[in-house]
Amino acid sequence: MSTASRPRPPRPRALFVAALLLLTLVLAGVLALQAHRTFLEHRATAERVLRDNARLAAARFAQRVGMELYYSTFWPTVEALSHAKAGAPGTPLPSPTKLAVGLDSTAAHFLKRARYSFRFDLATRRLETAGGAPAPAARRWLVDTLPRHVHAVYDPKERLAAIVRTVDGAQRAIVYTVAKDKAGGPGTVLGVDGDPAAFGAVYTMGEEKFPLLPRPLTGGVIYDSLGSAIVTDVDGIELYRSPVQYEPTFAARDSVEAMMGAMPVHVALRPDMAPKLIIGGMPRDQRPRLLILLALTAGLIAVALQQLRREYELARLRGDFVSGVSHELRTPLAQIRMFSETLLLGRVRSDEEQVRSLEIIDQEARRLTHLVENLLHFSRSERQLTRLSPAPAPLAPLVSEAAEGFAPLAAARGVTLRTELADGVVALVDADALRQMLLNLLDNAVKYGPAGQTVTLGLSVGEGRARICVDDQGPGVPAADRERIWDQFWRLERDRGSAVAGTGIGLSVVRELVALHGGRAWAEDAPGSGGRFVIELPLEPQAHAARGAGPLQADAGATA
Repeated sequence: MSTASRPRPPRPRALFVAALLLLTLVLAGVLALQAHRTFLEHRATAERVLRDNARLAAARFAQRVGMELYYSTFWPTVEALSHAKAGAPGTPLPSPTKLAVGLDSTAAHFLKRARYSFRFDLATRRLETAGGAPAPAARRWLVDTLPRHVHAVYDPKERLAAIVRTVDGAQRAIVYTVAKDKAGGPGTVLGVDGDPAAFGAVYTMGEEKFPLLPRPLTGGVIYDSLGSAIVTDVDGIELYRSPVQYEPTFAARDSVEAMMGAMPVHVALRPDMAPKLIIGGMPRDQRPRLLILLALTAGLIAVALQQLRREYELARLRGDFVSGVSHELRTPLAQIRMFSETLLLGRVRSDEEQVRSLEIIDQEARRLTHLVENLLHFSRSERQLTRLSPAPAPLAPLVSEAAEGFAPLAAARGVTLRTELADGVVALVDADALRQMLLNLLDNAVKYGPAGQTVTLGLSVGEGRARICVDDQGPGVPAADRERIWDQFWRLERDRGSAVAGTGIGLSVVRELVALHGGRAWAEDAPGSGGRFVIELPLEPQAHAARGAGPLQADAGATA
């Protein structure tokens, strides 16, 4: 049965193990994906908490600014207007500088920088100012804005309100109160047109008592290291910027209450403080570690699958080996048995037939001996028991002897065997091992070459080494397979389905024996056509030195 038609060995166990390994990889991928999703969920939760903290910080900052403006600046200003009785009919309107007398530094600073104080009659829309006069555009804006603001924002219970805007190219902080008319309704608006630049100290007031975030939440982190803030007026013109600004990774916006000017605030938490604001810290990104573990798992499984494939391939090659050995043993044994029975039963009809029968028995016995020697060496090499006894010896007689011993087998297949041997080549060799190497190469050349071919066995010296070549006229060895043919059990794809029997160990035996001699073996194209197998052995040192004195003399002969 040919290799192509012979069934492959069953491999349900290998398939089962491969399926388990692939399932393991899938499970590892699922676990890694689940861990990644869990990490993303935890990180999203942590980021939501941090954004909530940022919103809380912005709200607290806006609330604090409004409170500080109320108590330190706006309320003292309104009180000063009330004490001056600026709302009484016929009472002179005091200037901002006069209102600042006797006030605390913050309120006094604000009033001293104010442009003017004003009194506006809501009924008659008459506007009076003291300490300065507004430009026409600012005056029109004030007359148009105050009635609407009083109606929409002013709280009679708090008795004050503020407008912080940029009007006519100047930032303005309009702080006012409303005096009631005789009927108890809004009558006269009293206030000042101040400069928001005077709020500078207000933004940092109370930060120790009222920090951006509650202390239990921050673990005692001080204000300066927790976040940054920006305050603008409702027109987007910046009023305040904290000295240190952080990336807006976790940031939020809010505004001071409308009665206190409705200034927008923007607060950004310090990104590297985020772990201190989350219980247990920010979730660590496990993706690099997961990817490394997953890649390692995939690599190990790939190695295991490759090993399984190699084991299956080895099992198949061993099966081919057993089949090839059986076939190679069966054929010569059948021949020996048939012709020995013919002789024993006296069925030969002439002396020529008797001699021919004995010759065939001798040839098949030689073939069996050659096969058994290969098998024995292969068994010893598998157990690493191969031992050689190299000694200096002229190679030409040993090569010629091997050729003569193989000649009957070559002749039986119609092959002409030629030798081209250089004389005087001496090398350290084990004679039996050299004979086995040559017989394997000759058998390989005869077996895979065409009938009637000429096989040439050559010996020469090149580059200080002995070189033995076996040339055949067969199809040769493809360049891509010239290394693999020396592997155990391996045969060319074109030969696996052919009728040519083979064990797949002959060339591996050759390479191992050559390596034990310190040489090397390779395959190449023969001159003209066919294949060439080359054995290169180191020369015996003294012979090598002697050969350097004169040219090499070649002796060519032929054996059929």
